[in-house]
Amino acid sequence: MRVITGRYKGRIIKTTKDLSIRPATDRVKQTLFNVLMNRLELHGAKGLDLFAGSGSLGIEALSRGAKHVTFVDVSEKAINCLEQNVRILGCESQVEILQMDGMNYLSRSTASFDIIFADPPYKFQQTMEIPELVFRQKLLKPHGYLLVEHSTDLRFESTALYQVALEKKFGRTMVTFFHGLS
Repeated sequence: MRVITGRYKGRIIKTTKDLSIRPATDRVKQTLFNVLMNRLELHGAKGLDLFAGSGSLGIEALSRGAKHVTFVDVSEKAINCLEQNVRILGCESQVEILQMDGMNYLSRSTASFDIIFADPPYKFQQTMEIPELVFRQKLLKPHGYLLVEHSTDLRFESTALYQVALEKKFGRTMVTFFHGLS
């Protein structure tokens, strides 16, 4: 796993050896960030990498100019891996790393973000609740985007709180882009 472009371009990101973390592939990351670059100014942005795993999405955002990223994951293995990646890149001052349940974080947080990445395990039972919770808690700034990576058997619909802006399919993986209704 590597950083695609920006300040950390080409740098290797470690992941756990037991495959308990499913990091976004380079192809998925490239497509997601190409879409984002046309919709959102990443320079100076504040991000949240939820179910962060190795932190590849948040680290890519930092590499492309995000000012700060909060990483949240419940797994001790994931947190250890993420802490190593942040140390290797030397970006400790730009991150906050929290070991806690992602849904618990969403329900308690009062922060607001320009970009939120949510990449829960495919078998996670609450994936469909993520957009509702993000927008009900007002965790996303008005111009911001929520990206949820999920299996293709889940489909989201727009609601009174948010709009499904775009869906991108990669084999059995789907990424849905959401933005608020302001």
